[in-house]
Amino acid sequence: MRHFNYITILSSALLMACSCSNDKDPATNPDPGTSTNPVENNPANSNYSPAFSGQTRIGGLQTNTSYEAKIITSALTSPWGVKSLPDGRLLITQKAGTMRIVSVTGEVSSPITGIPTVNPAGQGGLLGLCLDPDFSTNKMIYWVFSEASTGGNQTSVAKGKLSADEKTIEGAVVIYRANPANPSDLHYGGRILFDQTGNLIVSTGERSVLQTRPLAQSVSAGLGKVIRITKNGQAAPGNPTFTGAGALPELYSIGHRNPQGLAFNSVTNEIWLAEHGPRGGDEINRLKPGANYGWPTITYGIEYSGEKVGAGIQKQDGMEQPVYYWDPVVSPSGMTFYTGNRVPEWQNNLFIGALSGMHIVRLAIENNKVIGEERLLAGEGQRFRDITQGNDGALYAITDQGRLYKIDKK
Repeated sequence: MRHFNYITILSSALLMACSCSNDKDPATNPDPGTSTNPVENNPANSNYSPAFSGQTRIGGLQTNTSYEAKIITSALTSPWGVKSLPDGRLLITQKAGTMRIVSVTGEVSSPITGIPTVNPAGQGGLLGLCLDPDFSTNKMIYWVFSEASTGGNQTSVAKGKLSADEKTIEGAVVIYRANPANPSDLHYGGRILFDQTGNLIVSTGERSVLQTRPLAQSVSAGLGKVIRITKNGQAAPGNPTFTGAGALPELYSIGHRNPQGLAFNSVTNEIWLAEHGPRGGDEINRLKPGANYGWPTITYGIEYSGEKVGAGIQKQDGMEQPVYYWDPVVSPSGMTFYTGNRVPEWQNNLFIGALSGMHIVRLAIENNKVIGEERLLAGEGQRFRDITQGNDGALYAITDQGRLYKIDKK
């Protein structure tokens, strides 16, 4: 099925010639676009103060380069993860438990079979995916999914080989399960990527319920964590050492709530993470091995009931502050750093799919601090679930409603 729709987003001014230089250092990105008022002007849920200037409600930006968004297809069903294949096509997971391959002209493949059964209830299903660094030769795919097991559900990681005819996953095997299992069907986390050493970075949620929420701080539980494992699911060499009884060797960072975004910054060689807060307190974090990101001890959000979370504190020694947070929430999901040169002012900017926000967040970052925020495609009325950069330098984004967008210079 092919379905095209063209949305043209025109800028108010042309980019100055100097900003098009390929010699510009993308780490500093001095020309991120036209400054505007902050994009967020709705009342916050709390009266909490940020820890530093620019941690929230930063000034807005407007992209000066003319760009356009095209709907490549609307034929997907609850897509969750998207990655670019070496030939430019897109490999996409769908929540119910299937993968599809979509061409840049909109042809959607038949469902790819051979995937272990997922539990798609609630926030579960077939979640994030990544390709082996040697995918061109070994065709190996890695993915996260919600798995029904004794005692409830788990965030699990599997791998398998894409068959030569691209119709099935061969030899699929589960290589990791985040313990303990719990009947909750919420907060699985679910993103996965490879780090520079060829090991897997995986985000897991704390499963939402009050019973498991404290486990985000427990070093003996795999919930509310970022883990680092080998391709076979073992703790990766060089992991940080956490102290405490039963500390798991696969832990990379702790204290996360529902981390649905992971992205590698190729300029700084660091991994960044997005996670959902409760009522307020969505976060962007720069991952440090061995760090504690605080949930549920510290947070800029409140309970959905309006009550404080725990003691209602936002800072504590030994716990990391988010680089940036939102209140009210945007519900950040999949994300990617832009490394192309099609839109010069986007270089090394972080693009994040926003679910409840129904837009794509663009964050300009300098010296690991956010210096500007823009909201793209806000008029589309779509829950943006994931975004990736294609081999052609364009951005590709999927939505819960089944669309695949291509976003590129006009």
